[in-house]
Amino acid sequence: MADGDRLAKGDGTGAEDEGNDHVEATTTPFRILTRDATDQDTFDEAVWGRVFNRWRDASRVPRAVVQASCVAHVREAVELANRLQCRVSVRSGGHSWAAWSVRRDAVLVDLAGLRHMTYDKKTRIVSCSPSATGEQLNDFLRGEGRMFAGGHCPDVGLGGFLLQGGMGWNCKNWGWACESIVGIDVVTADARELYCSNVENSDLFWAVRGAGPGFPAIVTSFHLLTRPSLQMYNSVYIYPQSMFRTVLQWVIDTCPTADPDTEIVCLAKRTADGDDTEIIAGFLSFKPSQAAAEAAMQRVRDSRPAGAKVEVWCEPTDFARQYAGQRVEQPTGYRFCSDNAYVDNDADVPAVLERAATSLPTRKSFVLYFAMNPTSRRPLPDMAHSMHSDHYLALYTIWDDEADDARCTGWVHDIMKDVQRYSVGSYMGDADFRYRTTRFWSRENGERLRDIRRKWDPEGRICGYLDAGDSSGVQGLKNEFDWLDK
Repeated sequence: MADGDRLAKGDGTGAEDEGNDHVEATTTPFRILTRDATDQDTFDEAVWGRVFNRWRDASRVPRAVVQASCVAHVREAVELANRLQCRVSVRSGGHSWAAWSVRRDAVLVDLAGLRHMTYDKKTRIVSCSPSATGEQLNDFLRGEGRMFAGGHCPDVGLGGFLLQGGMGWNCKNWGWACESIVGIDVVTADARELYCSNVENSDLFWAVRGAGPGFPAIVTSFHLLTRPSLQMYNSVYIYPQSMFRTVLQWVIDTCPTADPDTEIVCLAKRTADGDDTEIIAGFLSFKPSQAAAEAAMQRVRDSRPAGAKVEVWCEPTDFARQYAGQRVEQPTGYRFCSDNAYVDNDADVPAVLERAATSLPTRKSFVLYFAMNPTSRRPLPDMAHSMHSDHYLALYTIWDDEADDARCTGWVHDIMKDVQRYSVGSYMGDADFRYRTTRFWSRENGERLRDIRRKWDPEGRICGYLDAGDSSGVQGLKNEFDWLDK
């Protein structure tokens, strides 16, 4: 992939380079803002301006910020860190709750300016930079009749999302987004530019699909298989809090044999006036027509519990409306604390989740149950990502007053003390390694990942996992439950 800022669509022959649909910008000079030579406001904006979460540890101050706009800038940043004998952190952009990219005395490489997307009509593979969001990618692919099952939130960069496995659109049926990666371009810890696939540098290719922020190189481009674009239809049933167990059990019972093109979620959130909690069962169908969606959803409609306050059946929707809804659910300018668990398949899930769902600490907070069966029951490809179950729970605590920090974060930690005992592990995308030790991979995959990280980054040049004290180094996360010994 050539350096620069480009959007292009081709037929795989290379002839597209001669047309008008290929745009390439002149490479800009290497731009670096250093802590000691940049005015405070400018430096703070470079460090924190693209960090989504307002609940943050401002004591972490990088040595410098490199605003990369081409691969050469990424390579130069790594070379600089090697000369200075300091670490490199990476920012694609998104909802890293702990702001993993902001690390003490590191060179922060911000990839916001590294922008490219190209689509190959023959292979149906799209190549894009890590800072591209799922919304941007689907806007780009729409004219080709294709889509990519990226993150649900429109402002989440593909880099962190894919590295963590990628719980994307209809993950319960279509699988993890990282399974669609067919190749990556990287800059290694010793500043080499490499291509990785199943046959080239295959251990890095194995690791990129699930290593999370501990991936021992910097991805500069993803090459992704796309899917046919389908119409979207939304069915929603809203119930009072008193029906939580009934509604969630209905959702759980529905999942294993539900339509394979329908995503299923259950939410507990406050009502519009904030006085009560409501339980929302959502079914998002990807189908070629309204008739196909109605046929797929008929069994759900027939089996729904009585007592819904609101019912919506097979209402046409699209990515634009879905992304707009996500912006409302996770608004900018707020403080967030999140945690999650894959709950054991055989647990009494409604009982495990009830306290969380019925004790939300603020009006904007919500609890998410994401159905994962049948993806959770099939063998996964040979890749780092290896942790899942039928039941995914995530807590999203949202507030705006610093005075509420202890109360809101305390609620999350208190809930998880109970939930984790029914958990088989967690998803990195909604985790904060500073506060809870748990499993993110199978034991075998965790050990293999540790070996790959030591091979490709033996000095720990690239910042890995931000645990308590930021001390994980090349050893990485423990990948075990801390509560077993308590």
